[in-house]
Amino acid sequence: MIDVIKGWFEKHFSDPQAIILVTFLVLGAILVLYWGAILTPVLAGVIIAYVLEGMVKKITLLGVPRFVSFLISYTLFITALALILLGLVPLVISQVSQLVTDFPQILDKVQQLILTIPDQYPIFADQEIEKMLGSFSTELVGVGQKLVSVSLSSVLDAFTVLVYLVVVPLLVFFLLKDKVEILQWFRRFVPEDRSLAYSVWKEVDVKMGNYIRGKMLEIVIVGVATFIPLKYMGMNYAATMSLLVGLSVIIPYVGAVAVTIPVALIAWFQWGASSDFVYLMVAYLVVQFLDGNILVPLLFSEVVNMHPAAIIISVLFFGGLWGVWGVFFAIPLATLVQAVINSWPSIQKQEVVV
Repeated sequence: MIDVIKGWFEKHFSDPQAIILVTFLVLGAILVLYWGAILTPVLAGVIIAYVLEGMVKKITLLGVPRFVSFLISYTLFITALALILLGLVPLVISQVSQLVTDFPQILDKVQQLILTIPDQYPIFADQEIEKMLGSFSTELVGVGQKLVSVSLSSVLDAFTVLVYLVVVPLLVFFLLKDKVEILQWFRRFVPEDRSLAYSVWKEVDVKMGNYIRGKMLEIVIVGVATFIPLKYMGMNYAATMSLLVGLSVIIPYVGAVAVTIPVALIAWFQWGASSDFVYLMVAYLVVQFLDGNILVPLLFSEVVNMHPAAIIISVLFFGGLWGVWGVFFAIPLATLVQAVINSWPSIQKQEVVV
C-alpha cells in the first residue's frame, strides 16, 4: 500500500513545476481563508483593478497611450460608483425602510388569506389552519426581527463602509497606475522557472476576466430590464426588487428561482390575483427567459464550459468556504481547478472538461 501511494506521489509531484504550482495555490487559499476578512478592501481593490485592466488594454489597442487609457477607465469607474451611491443606494434604502414599515400589514393580509382556506378547501380542518397560522406567524415574526437587526447592524457598519469607499478607489487607482512596477516587485519573490504556473494562469486569466466582466454586465442588463416593467406597472419596491433580480444572476440556476418568490409575493400583496399581477409576472418571466437563452450564451459561450451539475456543486462548495465572494467566483475558481488538471505534468495530454 505504501509503495502504491509512493508511486502515485512520485508520478504526480516529481516535477518541480508541480511543487511550485501547488505552493502558489496553497498560499493563495491560506491568504483568503485566514486573512480574507481583514484584507477585504485589498481583495476588492485587486478585483476591480483586474476588471478595469481589461478596459485599459482594449483602449490601448486603439493607439491610446496606457496612461490616458488608465485615466479614461478610472474616470468611468468613479462615475459609475458615484451614480450608484447618489442614485441607487438612497432609493433602495428608502424602499427597504418602507418594506419594514409595511411588514405588519403584509403579515395581516397573509393571515387573513390563510383563514379563508377552510371555506375554499374543506379538506383542511380549522385546527390545522390554526396550527399553520401559529407556525407561520412565528416564522414571519422571526423574519421581522432579523430585518430590524440587519438594519441596526447596517447602521453600526456604516463607518466601515465609508472607510472602504475611500480606501478601495485609492487602491484601484494605484494598482492600475503602477501595475508594471507592482508586478516587477512581486517577481522578485517567485522562482525564475515558473512555466507551469504561468501556463495555468494564462488559461485562467482569459476565462476569468471575461467571466467577471460578463457577469457584471449581465447584472446591469438584467437589473435594468427588470426595473422597466416593474416601474411601468407601478410595483412597490421596484428598485429593490430589480436590484435583487440583477444580483441573482451571480448564483447560476438557483438565484433565478429564489428571487422569483419575493417578486411574486410583493406583486400579489399589491394587486392580488388580478390581470396586473399576471401581466407583471409574464414580463418578469420574459426577462428571465431572454437572460437564460440569449444573454448568457452571448456573454459566456466561450467562458463557461462546464456541466450544470458541476456549476451548482462549485457554487455550494466555494460559497460554503468564502460566503458571497465564493458564490461570485465559484465558476472562475472551478475554471482554475480545471486548468490545473489540464496542465498537470503527468496528465497534460488528457484534457478534462468538467
